[in-house]
Amino acid sequence: MPVQFFEGAAVALLFVMGLLFGSFLNVVIARVPYEQSIVTPRSRCPKCGHQLSWYENIPIFSWLALRGRCRSCGEPISWRYPAVELLTAVLFLGCLSRFGWGPELVLGLVLVLLLVPLTFIDLEHWILPFSLTLPGIAAGVVLSVPLGVPRLIDALIGAVVGFLVFWGMEWLGEKIFKKEALGGGDKYLLALIGAFLSWKALLGVIFLSSLQGAVVGSLLLLIRGRAGPAPEDEPAPEQAPAPVAAQELRPPAQELRASAEEEDEEEDDWVPGPTNIPYGPWLSLAALEVMLLGPWLAGVLPEPLGWLVAGPG
Repeated sequence: MPVQFFEGAAVALLFVMGLLFGSFLNVVIARVPYEQSIVTPRSRCPKCGHQLSWYENIPIFSWLALRGRCRSCGEPISWRYPAVELLTAVLFLGCLSRFGWGPELVLGLVLVLLLVPLTFIDLEHWILPFSLTLPGIAAGVVLSVPLGVPRLIDALIGAVVGFLVFWGMEWLGEKIFKKEALGGGDKYLLALIGAFLSWKALLGVIFLSSLQGAVVGSLLLLIRGRAGPAPEDEPAPEQAPAPVAAQELRPPAQELRASAEEEDEEEDDWVPGPTNIPYGPWLSLAALEVMLLGPWLAGVLPEPLGWLVAGPG
């Protein structure tokens, strides 16, 4: 058979793997904020408790076949779940296009698997769970080992510098504004990004995330009077029932707040105002842009700006 056939089959397989991993990420997004197991129980409808059969768990296709509704009770299923599956698959192909088949591809794929759930969790709950960020920092360092000692050193420096930069910004903001100016989890997320992309990418990530977050936040503030999503009093399934691939029974919102209070009472008392935005999604977006589009951005942007965004070679 021609080589092109095997290459095409490998690309298709990677895309399918992205869909399957995206289905699993829906479980992570639904359960991790509530400190539930991502292994058991089986996926089920949060409204009627119907356990999903294998044919109701096929990424994208099951949602389309069921017309976005639970087969048992007929309640609507959020578009977010097939969107997460498709997004993960597309980002997998983006990593392949950027890195080819090699050790760096593994690094890129794992970063995608961390940034996607962190983004959606932060958008919904305004938190970046340690159960994802801390293992993610370790994974970024360990996966840099096959790339050689210089890259490993860059990853270690990136993790430390990423944490310290945001810790310094957080400390300065509290001194100036006399209140929390940045989310406490952002410094761990930037450390994770630094571990995967090295210290060279941090300046571009901070620049792009700040610029894009400020522009979009300002527009949303003008259009609807609130920059970020409003904090929810009830869990998301009450408004958008669970995924075809990962429908979950969730505890009451009071349990989530009580759990957060045990970890950090001060953070639990904080309620986002109309001008606040969750910064984690913008850090994640910028990290993906620098990772996947860095060389292209360096070529199309003026030299100083291109160097700032893409980082030193």
